[in-house]
Amino acid sequence: MYLIKINNLSIFRFAPTLFLTLLAGCSSIPTMVPDMAMQPKHAVQLDGAHGPLTAQQSKAVLARLKKNGDDTNIFDKHLALEAEIVGSPLVVGNKVELLIDGPTTYDAMFLAIENAKSSINMETFIIEDDEIGQRFAKLLISKQISGVQVNLIYDSVGSISTPKAFFKPLTESGVNVLEFNPINPLATRKGWDVNRRDHRKLLIVDGQVTFVGGINISSVYSSGSFGKSRSTKGDQQWRDTHLRLVGPVVNEFQKLFMATWNEQKGALLATRDYFPEQTNKGNEVVRAIGSSPEEPYSQIYVTLLSAINSAETRASLTNAYFVPDPKLLAALKEAVQRGVDVRLLLPEKTDSLMVFYASRSYYEELLCAGVKIYERRDALLHAKTAMIDGVWSTVGSTNLDWRSFTNNQEINAVLLGQDFGLQMQNMFEMDLESSTLITLDEWRARSISVRLKERAARLWARWL
Repeated sequence: MYLIKINNLSIFRFAPTLFLTLLAGCSSIPTMVPDMAMQPKHAVQLDGAHGPLTAQQSKAVLARLKKNGDDTNIFDKHLALEAEIVGSPLVVGNKVELLIDGPTTYDAMFLAIENAKSSINMETFIIEDDEIGQRFAKLLISKQISGVQVNLIYDSVGSISTPKAFFKPLTESGVNVLEFNPINPLATRKGWDVNRRDHRKLLIVDGQVTFVGGINISSVYSSGSFGKSRSTKGDQQWRDTHLRLVGPVVNEFQKLFMATWNEQKGALLATRDYFPEQTNKGNEVVRAIGSSPEEPYSQIYVTLLSAINSAETRASLTNAYFVPDPKLLAALKEAVQRGVDVRLLLPEKTDSLMVFYASRSYYEELLCAGVKIYERRDALLHAKTAMIDGVWSTVGSTNLDWRSFTNNQEINAVLLGQDFGLQMQNMFEMDLESSTLITLDEWRARSISVRLKERAARLWARWL
């Protein structure tokens, strides 16, 4: 991570990327597609372990999901929304575990890797040469030597501080290591664009279990934010969210990993059963959404925007980097006008001051519109989650900023149903207990110097 200071304002999260972007010229920002139509044009199609369900099977699943709900059309509206999003299917029969913070997530990942029998596919923005990174590397090497095929994708900019020597033992053991969109001019590929980054955090073991969310491979995540810290990298605690999924939807995440590997011209993968026969593991309905700048628009952006625009009761969004485009800003304000309780949980501390001040430049406009803004204390908030109306939830790698929506490869899980929605709401409420509500009067009393920093950062919003 590199920073430049102008009048004591640190402005760059990843300076090499921004410098190269400016040198390349100010290209136009891709247009973000508006929300999708809310009325289904066809019957809702659900997929299971053995492919598409029959109409009767789908009806039974939907009836079960709605049986404990209020007598409203909220679930139907969000189901209609998901039915109209093209791409990966809505998949039934999954079990999903909500993982809060790094220690819990890493423990679950290590256990899954240790039990691997066939293959391990990992895709990450950051993998650092520190205690956690070394522990992952040693475990992956051990599994590769034992006969499990390990395939690793890491982002060139995200892992810019990781020495090449870190990856040498991995490759020497037989691990397939692929650097996403190398920034080294000698290693660049056709169609190279320095702005295009792989921001995904994905782990798939034996084609049977998937981990997805906001947590990178770094010791900064070794500390939990609600209890005793186990940090080995200073005293800063990090707050993040991840998922562990088993069931038929794992195939959809595996397809997204394979697509990135092939697009980046990775080496031919060793023959393994990457798509084993799946069985029903639970009752969750899940969609795997992978967004890429090569697509006409960001799938997760369209899905989230549509969910907010269809909200009837509440919208609870948690995000580390909040630099909204005009449509997202309008969707939040219009939801309040419809009577929706809109709450944003944003960081009080940050690892990117430029994004931090740009984010705060939107506070007054949102507060005046009736949006409730909370800032998480005592930990660096890095989670990217949302819950709408208690029935639509998402956890993933996508920030609410221009970079995630236009330049990054991102990955999210979208879940439909009230059981998981209740877990998400409980997690959000737990975070609010460790947060400060920002009031309009208090916000208007901030200093002139802070206002100037916000205004300066706002100028860079599209490039953050």
